[in-house]
Amino acid sequence: MAESILGGSDLIAFAPTTDPAKARAFYEGILGLRLVADHAPFALEFDANGTMLRVTTVHELKPQPFTILGWRVSDVEATIDRLVAAGVAFERYPGMNDSDPHGIWNSPSGARIAWFKDLDGNVLSLTEFAT
Repeated sequence: MAESILGGSDLIAFAPTTDPAKARAFYEGILGLRLVADHAPFALEFDANGTMLRVTTVHELKPQPFTILGWRVSDVEATIDRLVAAGVAFERYPGMNDSDPHGIWNSPSGARIAWFKDLDGNVLSLTEFAT
């Protein structure tokens, strides 16, 4: 077994934005992450339940079609309801979650997953793992 090089180190997550003010309003105001520092004009630093999230300012952004950040939640439907009430729209993917009223996909492992986008179009997710 290989010696752990980074296994004991804290992970830092990154997400790009072209508009730090809008990103701050979304991540802090809607998602409820605590702003730790505003490193204008380079990045915003948030505390995502003990993980540092750096929302980095970029000049151009082509959002990717896959999830870049996700959260483990205990009740995916209740979390969706709260986010929808805050103005967040959830994504629907043909054949996966298009028929579920909450936009939840039931994965083969039993996890229940829903996707939404931040204001830059980055795909984010919620996952309720099977117990």
